[in-house]
Amino acid sequence: MSMWIEWVLNAIAIGIVATIVMDLWALFVKVAFAIPSLNYAFVGRWIGHFASGTLSHPNIAQAGPIAGEKAIGWVTHYATSVIFAAALLAVAGPGWVEAPTLWPALVTGWITLLAPFFILQPGFGFGIAASKTPRPNVARWRSFIAHTVFGLGLFVGAWVVSQI
Repeated sequence: MSMWIEWVLNAIAIGIVATIVMDLWALFVKVAFAIPSLNYAFVGRWIGHFASGTLSHPNIAQAGPIAGEKAIGWVTHYATSVIFAAALLAVAGPGWVEAPTLWPALVTGWITLLAPFFILQPGFGFGIAASKTPRPNVARWRSFIAHTVFGLGLFVGAWVVSQI
């Protein structure tokens, strides 16, 4: 198998595993503490409005719904994670997958906080780093924890890949 194909397959596998870990964490938090996670239909709605040139909303919940927004949101959630995993592999190199270590994965998880803080939340009308939400520090902390779990998931995904 070529290095390119192996790199792509590793990125896909690691990204999917990391996202499953993150989603299981979100489910645990929802069941154990009644804290809802991001509504991925809003991600799909946000993306669906790109076609009309709308990149930002005053409040995504009040924006018009888009056909298939839930599916678009979930596919985007997983595709974005695969892209983040690919970036980690590009920086860490192929040797990291063979013997993964925790720090590169955690640091990647923390770097991925830039996406919700500076792209998603402003696009939803929540402000930079959730500054327009009722409790911005709570939202920031939850994002930090979720992306730390994503980083742990990247490590778990790489460990799984290394065992195959």
